[in-house]
Amino acid sequence: MEINIAEFTISNTDVRKCPTHNLPEYAFIGRSNVGKSSLINMLCRQKGLAKTSSKPGKTLLINHFFINRSWYLVDLPGYGFAKMSKDGRDKLRRMIDSYVLMREELTNLFVLVDCRHEPQKIDLEFMEWLGVSNVPFSIIFTKADKLSGSKLKQNIENYKQKLAEQWESLPPIFITSSEKGQGKEELLSYIESINSTFEK
Repeated sequence: MEINIAEFTISNTDVRKCPTHNLPEYAFIGRSNVGKSSLINMLCRQKGLAKTSSKPGKTLLINHFFINRSWYLVDLPGYGFAKMSKDGRDKLRRMIDSYVLMREELTNLFVLVDCRHEPQKIDLEFMEWLGVSNVPFSIIFTKADKLSGSKLKQNIENYKQKLAEQWESLPPIFITSSEKGQGKEELLSYIESINSTFEK
């Protein structure tokens, strides 16, 4: 699958105001500065579709994009917050929680993880919460071009071992680089396979 049409639909802070539809919806989330906007732009082949920033915490809204006029992509705020007041952090967390738990249209949540780092407590706890809440999710390792092949393989394996301490079976895992276009075909093929099942 190629993304030929990616149309911005709406931004809001209230899950109740998200678009009403009967189509698959895929959301992307991760800690601040994990490369989420760059990945979305790479997948959609539109450089400025999702707003990128060198400052963490740029995405503060639930952003919907209509893809190929057949499914929705959602850019969610990060959960490792930038410099922000406690009230601001709490408000953002409630917005994320309400979308993830209440959004019936959510088909799959892609959790982005920076492959350069050791398994982070905040990521592991977030995934555990998704599992307890029965939210279908996949893991996307970002910035693969920043590591050598052997180091990348080692980091991914370390992460899998850490996850295996809590999970009987691991969720789908993808390795990506927005700079090199790595993982694009695999990700879009995965979405396409779910979409075909959805249509049936």
